[in-house]
Amino acid sequence: MTSTAAIKVLGLGGSLRDGSQSERALRIALAGAAEAGAETRAVTGGDLALPFYDAAEDRRSADAAALIEQVRTADGLIVVSPGYHGAMSGLVKNALDYVEDLRSDTRPYLHGRGVGLIAVAHGWQAAVTTLAQLRQVTHALRGWPTPLGGAVNTAEVKFDDAGGASEEKVFHNLRLIGRQVVEFGLAQRAL
Repeated sequence: MTSTAAIKVLGLGGSLRDGSQSERALRIALAGAAEAGAETRAVTGGDLALPFYDAAEDRRSADAAALIEQVRTADGLIVVSPGYHGAMSGLVKNALDYVEDLRSDTRPYLHGRGVGLIAVAHGWQAAVTTLAQLRQVTHALRGWPTPLGGAVNTAEVKFDDAGGASEEKVFHNLRLIGRQVVEFGLAQRAL
């Protein structure tokens, strides 16, 4: 199957605080995906403030239904979580729990999709353990984590309003994660 349509990459993450460090990291990675030719979209902050996922409940809020549809139509995802107490945020975990609604799709869960993962925390321990959790959840949802994941220690690196980072290597790595999601999507499309 081949197609000339752009790869669609959905970015999920950040915190409830607009312009958070994790949201800024997400935007850098999405810029890398766009640079590689992807059509990108982000669901961040308050748009992720969804009701707690309940597998026994069939009805979904309008925001939850919109998120599910955006994941369904995405060729790849970039997920960024702040590291809270050594773990991904409840906001991001709850959003990922909604992927369960794709279990009966022709392409269930995150099957056949590259997923770029980035953890942002004030310290290495929380950044690394959060990244490991994101990888574990992605595997459980049948997604393909990109070869490069991002663990960002904001005690050492700061993101600015203009889409930059205080450390050039971190900036380039985040953009590379976005490009890897697109590369995987193109490879899957060529199968």
